[in-house]
Amino acid sequence: MSPQCPRCPQSAQYGSCSQRRMSAMQALELLDQLVDESDPDVDFPNSFHAFQTAEGIRRAHPDKDWFHLVGLLHDLGKVLVLFGEPQ
Repeated sequence: MSPQCPRCPQSAQYGSCSQRRMSAMQALELLDQLVDESDPDVDFPNSFHAFQTAEGIRRAHPDKDWFHLVGLLHDLGKVLVLFGEPQ
């Protein structure tokens, strides 16, 4: 169990990563099940946004492979909505 952070009350619930095990690709696919409150009018899957972001970063910064990955994964925390967390 991970140590609790008084500023992070969710750490007790999610810190052990015991809710569900999944790959990054499975988490990206899960994002497609929710409507992002910050972009409610977007009519394409959230995973598409992740790939667009990663591709845009790759074009702008071809030498920074770590940055491409960050672009792909930047919204993965939103899957917590599927476990009852607010957006």
